Amino acid sequence: MTFIVRRDGNDYEFTRHRMALIMKKTTSEQSREWKGPAVFSFGFRPFFLFGAVWAALAMLAWILMLSGRFMLPTRLDPVSWHAHEFLFGYLGAIIGGFLLTAVPNWTGRLPVVGWHLAGLFGLWVAGRVAVATSGLWPSGVAEAVDLAFLIALGILILREIIAGKNWRNLVVLVLLTVFTLANLLFHIEAARGDVAAQGVGLRIGIAVVILLISVIGGRVVPSFTRNWLVSRKAERLPVPPMQRFDKAALLVTVAVLGLWVARPEHAATGVSLLAVGLIHVARLVRWQGAQTLAEPLLWILHLAYAFVPLGALVEGFSILRPDLLPLAASQHLWMAGAFGLMTLAMMTRATLGHTGQSLRAGGGSMAIYGCLVASVLVRLAPAIWSGQTAMLYAASGVLWIGAFLGFVVFYGPALMKPKPARR
Repeated sequence: MTFIVRRDGNDYEFTRHRMALIMKKTTSEQSREWKGPAVFSFGFRPFFLFGAVWAALAMLAWILMLSGRFMLPTRLDPVSWHAHEFLFGYLGAIIGGFLLTAVPNWTGRLPVVGWHLAGLFGLWVAGRVAVATSGLWPSGVAEAVDLAFLIALGILILREIIAGKNWRNLVVLVLLTVFTLANLLFHIEAARGDVAAQGVGLRIGIAVVILLISVIGGRVVPSFTRNWLVSRKAERLPVPPMQRFDKAALLVTVAVLGLWVARPEHAATGVSLLAVGLIHVARLVRWQGAQTLAEPLLWILHLAYAFVPLGALVEGFSILRPDLLPLAASQHLWMAGAFGLMTLAMMTRATLGHTGQSLRAGGGSMAIYGCLVASVLVRLAPAIWSGQTAMLYAASGVLWIGAFLGFVVFYGPALMKPKPARR
């Protein structure tokens, strides 16, 4: 297919490949033309960097709140604030950074940079401040400020998909819309006096993120793995993404998560979660992760995805035998394990790739991966050693802070500086 481009009064004919190169060049030029802070030269920069900062600060605040030494002037109870700021605060930022970076590749249009990006980032920051201080504001004000970022992000993504006619990725917009509605429901439940951390809004939000990982991870993990294995002339390669089995697995996952949202303690839900966990184990095996042990940037993606089926299996078992394993503990395999580790893995890889560095995980990357995995495991330990709950919660929190502060230390300088020019 060819394209006609008019430039300097003349018509030029380009192939699709050449048009892609032009788009890349134009995107780079637009980023370089921005004369303000480099952190606003591409969507992933502010949201990855300050999302990580917030993940660490919010955890520190949570540890102090657990100890009784500190309380925020928020209307949310401490547990609900903690859950909200991870799910809708931290993950909202990382989802935003990912989409603002990926959408230009999906649609062939220019990225959002400069003051428009700074304004969107400002909405996210305002939401964090508003929720933390909601007790000081009239009812509904903080909630509206918090929702503004996700609404603005959704409108922006919709505009780009329509302009680029990229209907294939409408599913991501639908999930973002449901995620926004889940945040709204979380606030409504809290306003009614419910413990929102145990409510439907939180479960819907969790379900949406699981589906985002299942959809997007199901595309990129086998693709990255295949490219690397091909370069090493491996004989066994991952099954291409989004084949019939993958599509069937996603449909089953939607149905089972819907059942979990509606009936989280029913025996049928527990059995269904065990089944969907096994389906995702089979999906993961098809991606040949066992061959990636020599490349940390790849095996960490496989390990992060493994927490999706592991969380489903443990959640299902917890529903069937709550006397043996508390439900709250099992959900952390999804939230801290799958969500935390997958976002950290994608953030490190994307930062290296988009800031002109080689795709290679150094000792610092290995350290932050190790801290996060250890944080998840320590957080589950109180289910076995209940007498040491306070100490283990604190230890898990410190390891979590170490992981995200480590990201800020090792990757922050690259996110704050312009991308080096190619020679």
